[in-house]
Amino acid sequence: MSIIKFLTSKVFVKQILLAVVAIGVLSFMALKWLKISTNHGDFETVPNLTGKSINMAELELKDNNLVMQIQDSSNFNPDYPKFSVIDQDPKPGSKVKENRKIYLTLNPSGYRNILVPNLEDKTFRLAKSTLEALEFRIGTLTYVDNIGKDIVIGLKYQGEPINPGDKLPKTSVIDIVLGNGNRP
Repeated sequence: MSIIKFLTSKVFVKQILLAVVAIGVLSFMALKWLKISTNHGDFETVPNLTGKSINMAELELKDNNLVMQIQDSSNFNPDYPKFSVIDQDPKPGSKVKENRKIYLTLNPSGYRNILVPNLEDKTFRLAKSTLEALEFRIGTLTYVDNIGKDIVIGLKYQGEPINPGDKLPKTSVIDIVLGNGNRP
């Protein structure tokens, strides 16, 4: 039997038609199964959790059949209470599937501590820019007798001397002791 006669035979055409019908039926059944098993068209709306405590956020997510996942703490934001939600992903109002993880970013308990740099014998201008770059604030400037005019003699925090390497909360007010250019 030649290949052309085989391809035009009733047996071959019948087998091809059966294969096409079988693929069509299996595809239809797979699509129906996927629609049922994935809850196609059923969505939950993500609530707005910004500013809420962890416990309130967890309760609200459970009520909406969603799962809480704490992603990380961010930089301290004084506009929100400690340990409250300051960001979430997906955003509020988004439509998601049931049991979807909602990633939350929390407000830490306070500003993080930053190492105080060694600024002794540096100029006031350098000390000021360095402290401000680290997000410290400059407090009172005190001048003492020292031959170096506007040279940093020491740093103080809340009236107490601080040393290089000490840790202070970000945005702390640091007082600077400077030389006035007079001989001691």
